[in-house]
Amino acid sequence: MTATSTPSSELTATGVPRAGGAGTIGGRTVSRIGYGAMQLERLHRDRHAAIALLRRAVELGVDHVDTAQFYGDGFVNSLIRDAFRPEDGVVVVSKIGADPNPGGTVPLRPAQRPEELRASVEDNLRTLGLGQIPVVNLRRLDDEVRLRAEGDQVVDLDDQLAVMTALRDEGKIGAIGLSGVTLDGLRQALPAGIACVQNLYSLVSRGDEEMLRLCADQQIAWVPFLPLGGAFPGRPKVTDNPAVTAAARSLGCTPAQVGLAWLLRHTPNTLLIPGTADIGHLEQNIAAGMIELDDATSGALDALGSRPM
Repeated sequence: MTATSTPSSELTATGVPRAGGAGTIGGRTVSRIGYGAMQLERLHRDRHAAIALLRRAVELGVDHVDTAQFYGDGFVNSLIRDAFRPEDGVVVVSKIGADPNPGGTVPLRPAQRPEELRASVEDNLRTLGLGQIPVVNLRRLDDEVRLRAEGDQVVDLDDQLAVMTALRDEGKIGAIGLSGVTLDGLRQALPAGIACVQNLYSLVSRGDEEMLRLCADQQIAWVPFLPLGGAFPGRPKVTDNPAVTAAARSLGCTPAQVGLAWLLRHTPNTLLIPGTADIGHLEQNIAAGMIELDDATSGALDALGSRPM
């Protein structure tokens, strides 16, 4: 019997198989299942537990982490700085376009002006302890309901891309991403060189299918947030859908794992950043990368996209 070895591209810098297999973002090879760090704010009183969760993610093959300075006003970034070592090879992706708004009805305020974008990158560099952030997503507020850009916060995308490009040229960011962008906005931004798009998308919320196809054609990473739906009133939850729960029973896994596994299968340029503050839940999310959906199950789930949600 001939022994087989895992290709180096499928392994993290620590020699662990990449969670969900290998994908790319900003010219870097990363795990297709990453970690979205927003929920670490919930562990504000237990820094040890938060760092232990991040270390467990590395052990499980995660080397792609999504964060923002406005997650806990730098608290989450400081956890990432302390938890990861250079030899872990973790690619950190951050986002800008909003600032903390302590005590406000909405805990964030828009920060869309070019000088605010630059200041946000500098804040991220400081709290992450990095000389360069590999990818920075510009969070647009065009379609936001709770956090809308008004007055001098309504800024032309080209003006924002100009400062993002300058920051890339200066070496402070490695690549430019977009979050909450419209299809027309993405088309407008393509000449600037876009590494990833981070929009709301899930098995049961597929309004951006045309944008996803454009990203696949342009080799742009597609990084859905709220990959299991829900979170806001009126948003459908993947885990509540009868077809999803039926698939989970058949496969012997959780409905959440079905939703994540479907996203990985749907397009090869998809990277996932499910978030949690619980190690057991983290392990379940990463295990979704091992679930194989047969053709019949995939067909039933695919068909949900043609039904009213």
